[in-house]
Amino acid sequence: MSESWNKRTQAVHGGIRRSQYNEVSEAIFLTQGFVYDNAEQAEARFIESGPDEFIYARYGNPTVSMFEQRIAALEGGEDAFAAASGMAAVNGALSSMLKAGDHVVSAKALFGSCLYILENILCRYGVEVTFVDGTDLAAWEAAIRPDTKAVFFESMSNPTLEVIDIAAVSKLAHAVDAVVIVDNVFSTPVFSRAIEQGADVVVYSATKHIDGQGRALGGVIIGTKDFIRGTVEPYMKHTGGALSPFSAWIMVKGLETMALRVNAQTETAQKIAEALENHPALERMLYPGLKTHAQNALVQSQLGGKGGTVLSLDIKGGKAGAFAFLNALTIPVISNNLGDAKSIATHPATTTHQRLSDEQRDALGITPGLIRLSLGLEDADDLLADLKQALAASQG
Repeated sequence: MSESWNKRTQAVHGGIRRSQYNEVSEAIFLTQGFVYDNAEQAEARFIESGPDEFIYARYGNPTVSMFEQRIAALEGGEDAFAAASGMAAVNGALSSMLKAGDHVVSAKALFGSCLYILENILCRYGVEVTFVDGTDLAAWEAAIRPDTKAVFFESMSNPTLEVIDIAAVSKLAHAVDAVVIVDNVFSTPVFSRAIEQGADVVVYSATKHIDGQGRALGGVIIGTKDFIRGTVEPYMKHTGGALSPFSAWIMVKGLETMALRVNAQTETAQKIAEALENHPALERMLYPGLKTHAQNALVQSQLGGKGGTVLSLDIKGGKAGAFAFLNALTIPVISNNLGDAKSIATHPATTTHQRLSDEQRDALGITPGLIRLSLGLEDADDLLADLKQALAASQG
């Protein structure tokens, strides 16, 4: 594998590990354990395992290792640990490094389960968490203290699509030696350069764009070899958050086509956002690729001008208007995943963010009329026509 390869080549060939049969398509090693030639070899492997030596699938597996090496190379990290889900990855990245008395600064605009880990789980065990407006650098600067251990944020927030300045926040965090942990799902491995821009640790839900076809759960934590093997691996292998070999194989194969899918989906999202931006049935259109988006200049520098595969529509008429819109759709399905080949519409206030109080949702801009729309691989004109008729239906 060459470090000079571009992302699309890394996504196809990174981390290849072939058996004695020299197969073209990566093999699935469906085994929970591994056999040793003798007792001495077993003892030696438990003391220190080499790169092609495995003990137990919860600790590592050849197929899982292929996925880890490939995504690490793609993201520009030294190493990676594959997790059972995106939330297992978020929890593993945070919990593996924090202890009672530590201080974390986090953006307040987060996916509901991320917020639960920070507000409920970490605080329960004595970790102090300060929440800030992620787009306000002065708020970050005021909240980060000399004893801050980590900062955490979604580089593009779910579902209001705020874009956070990775380089600027990283500079503030690194001034006090805090670790920068970035949930990068909406930015995607295709458009992201988060590690290059200052992130120490990048987390993905592989369930989203990496699989991209709604087949399996998965997550991954990417960072330095010391952090992944010295901090994350001991926590994950003993608490049981490892990815299954079959799911890892799905993710390996998903990486091969990810760039083609994500670029096509983003092109569709941009076209639809521009076409519907001023639609009379909308209170507002949220899409980072639009020039009217508050962080569009940052999108140009941080993501190469690509707004991603997701947009959010705030339908007039609140929940009633949003539900009428959803029920009139004929192409997008109503579900709560994203990054899929199929277009998916979600009502965050009653699903992904329903646990939050009305006050919390108001503060985050998650209104009763907000719809998160993940664009798939359908024809853009078919989608646009369907969205227009559903918007008309939403207004009675």
